[in-house]
Amino acid sequence: MKKFATLTAVLALSATSAFAGTPVVVEEEPMPVVVEENSSSLSGQGVLIGLGILAVLAIAAANDDDD
Repeated sequence: MKKFATLTAVLALSATSAFAGTPVVVEEEPMPVVVEENSSSLSGQGVLIGLGILAVLAIAAANDDDD
């Protein structure tokens, strides 16, 4: 009977240590939001159009047809 009591005590102590502590909760970090700015295409087109107009005006002003 002494062996049975000792075995029961050992099993009871080992069972409580198996459930000790808290569970580990791993939280996922949110993905960063990537925002692309597309303002360079409009300003680049505006610069090219402006340079084209200036070039046409410069050619028209430089064309001297004095006869």
